[in-house]
Amino acid sequence: MPETPPSPESEVPSQHESDADQWKRNFAELLQELRVVQTGNQILFAFLLTVAFSARFVETTALQRYVYVGTLVAATAGTAMIIAPVSHHRLLFRQGAKEQVVRMASRLAMYGLVCVMLALSGALFLAVDIVMGNTWASVITAGTILFHLIVWYVMPLHRKWRARLSEST
Repeated sequence: MPETPPSPESEVPSQHESDADQWKRNFAELLQELRVVQTGNQILFAFLLTVAFSARFVETTALQRYVYVGTLVAATAGTAMIIAPVSHHRLLFRQGAKEQVVRMASRLAMYGLVCVMLALSGALFLAVDIVMGNTWASVITAGTILFHLIVWYVMPLHRKWRARLSEST
């Protein structure tokens, strides 16, 4: 028997909604979420591409160049993972693979968000390093990574674990 599609806790699936319809809806919701992330990531990526061609780029330190390249790679990887569900859907269209596409798309979205977090953090590090130096850049960037981890992962996972715990008791 196929596993039922995941649905948000605040949402009660309709008794009249088939599994296929629920998978379609889940995919549509995921694509809408990815549109939000993709726009911001594309803007960051475009900005990063222009940085290397600015006159002051030759003044950067080795650390700044390494962080820049890592940030650029993270933004590229995030973009690839966020766009991948569209490619999967197109290639598997009408193949009866909606469940597999939604599951893979969900995983890719989570990995893509990690890359976006790294790209945001790298861009922040570079900006703060130029303005205030390595120490402040390291401290502020570490703080924002911790903040991202808490609001993007710890809080929703805590809620998920609490819900599972209450279901099992």
